[in-house]
Amino acid sequence: MIRHAVAVTLWLTMLALPAAAEKLSLAEISAYLNDLRTAEGQFTQVSEDGAVSTGRLLLKRPGRVRFEYDPPEAALVIADGDTVGIIDPRSNERQGYPLHRTPLKIILARNVDLGRARMVTAHFSDGTTTTVRAQDPEHPDYGSIDLVFTADPVELRQWIVNDANGGRTTVILGELVRDVRLADENFVIPGLDRKRIDR
Repeated sequence: MIRHAVAVTLWLTMLALPAAAEKLSLAEISAYLNDLRTAEGQFTQVSEDGAVSTGRLLLKRPGRVRFEYDPPEAALVIADGDTVGIIDPRSNERQGYPLHRTPLKIILARNVDLGRARMVTAHFSDGTTTTVRAQDPEHPDYGSIDLVFTADPVELRQWIVNDANGGRTTVILGELVRDVRLADENFVIPGLDRKRIDR
């Protein structure tokens, strides 16, 4: 379910990509992510089986993100700084996972430093976008995340979560509106039994 929630941004990002650009450095990408405090926008998620979902994304770094899926899913995925909660209103099922065990932790960290030893396992450009594959260097078994950026100005366009079970979920981002005011209440996970979460 986590991989289904994190692939939301890949589909929309293929539109209107800029002309050829040089590869962004890890320092440039880290600086961009550290400067990204709050943002709001639409996303498209492509699951490993090809299923497509859409919705709205709210981001409040460090630690917090909210995915609101459009009907018929109408699901919620919320990271509150400690836990990722997944809520399926159709079954009323609620699941929780420690944020630090998911690749989302990397982009939601208080201080993103992609130059850390063994954090980046791939860094390349196709002439239009720059892709960085990052992992927790202490726990590569938690999976990795591919971050895809365009330059001039630097923008995060999509990410691909490669989870611990070998699954891939792509999230394609629409235009992000940055520096918006987002209430903390958006990042409260309702009705989650935290005692049942294996940390």
